[in-house]
Amino acid sequence: MFYDTNYWLFVMLPGLIIGLWAQAKLMAAYNRYRRVPIASGLSGAEAARAILDRAGLFDVAVGEVPGHLTDHYDPTKRALFLSSENFHGRSVAAIGVAAHEAGHALQHQAAYAPLQLRMAMVPVTQFASMAVFGILLLGILLHMSKLLWVAVGLFAIVTLFQLITLPVEFDASRRARVQLFELGLVHREEAEGVSRVLNAAALTYVAALVTAILQLLYYISLAQRSR
Repeated sequence: MFYDTNYWLFVMLPGLIIGLWAQAKLMAAYNRYRRVPIASGLSGAEAARAILDRAGLFDVAVGEVPGHLTDHYDPTKRALFLSSENFHGRSVAAIGVAAHEAGHALQHQAAYAPLQLRMAMVPVTQFASMAVFGILLLGILLHMSKLLWVAVGLFAIVTLFQLITLPVEFDASRRARVQLFELGLVHREEAEGVSRVLNAAALTYVAALVTAILQLLYYISLAQRSR
């Protein structure tokens, strides 16, 4: 498949273009609004803590992690982790990112169904993503269509995981906006900046899903051609 022109023209190249476009949109929005101070003067960590405390999530820790935009919520540890820039940052971007991650903690508290499903799928998705390429390559080398269809099934799990991720991320951003305004952490004139950062971040998940779908369709075409 690595020498298949169709693979590069219809999977790799479009996926690369879409991914780079989404990443560029995110970095443009983030870099713009990380330079805009938040009127409340709160850091990202303080904003996240305020949202969590309001929901009664006093046991959910807010920690700092190295790296750039490495922010995430870990449901297994019931902890929220912010990159150093957003943990200490007192900008519109830092507040928006921190509130988004706090939104995941609120989803966990509410037993939000898509989040629960995504959490349950993590082990099988990790296995599928590790096994799919080996099985696919073996199927191609041995000309065994059954193995190719096994690879299709495994990658379908990966694609489904990406699909389920979309409502999880969009809902976390929605919860973030609500909390920021209800707590008075963001003023009306800062709303556009927060929304632009959150919307740009969401585009990266849309791009990942589109790329996964293109790859899945290619694998299906391989399996069909092997009959």
